[in-house]
Amino acid sequence: MDLDKYKKAWENQPEETNKVSKVDIYKMAHSRSSSIVKWIFIIGLLEFVFLNSFYFIFDMDKAYEEYSKLGLYNFIIYSQFVTYPILLFFLVKFYLNYKSISVVESTKTLMSKIINTRKTVKYYVIFNLAYVFIIFLVVSIATIKTHPEFDSAHIIIFIITTTVIALIALVMLWLFYQLLYGILLRKLNKNYKELAKLDELN
Repeated sequence: MDLDKYKKAWENQPEETNKVSKVDIYKMAHSRSSSIVKWIFIIGLLEFVFLNSFYFIFDMDKAYEEYSKLGLYNFIIYSQFVTYPILLFFLVKFYLNYKSISVVESTKTLMSKIINTRKTVKYYVIFNLAYVFIIFLVVSIATIKTHPEFDSAHIIIFIITTTVIALIALVMLWLFYQLLYGILLRKLNKNYKELAKLDELN
């Protein structure tokens, strides 16, 4: 049953039954929010496992050889040392958001937890997009430096081509995250608005 219709039915009930129905409305919103945040954690975990499975599917030694030719072997290794703890931090945050939102007992607290969850996902997406951008940028600069035979025309063409490829990659990655998390966040935002309306009725 839609929460808006449920609220209208609640408002038309006798006053002595309002308090009970109000609790039912909150329980619906709470259960739905908890389920959404749980799926955010599950998707984040599956994404982490899937991306790391590339190490078993593809020959990463060849990739590291190419990075070595560009003088970027150490950069890639150190960037992974930095990136993995940050990704694990976000996964832990996703899990803690789920655990905390599943036990809240007030409308205002639930609304606060929803805001925190949305912020966590937002920062997670920004971090991943920023990381991909930095990799593109560093690889592009290293490629130009390791090809001293490039004249101005070659450099301009290379920069334009790399920029287009980077933009396409970033847009596709953004669309990927919109597909993964966007739908869930929109549902979570809808819950937030419904809880805000419910809180106004207090």
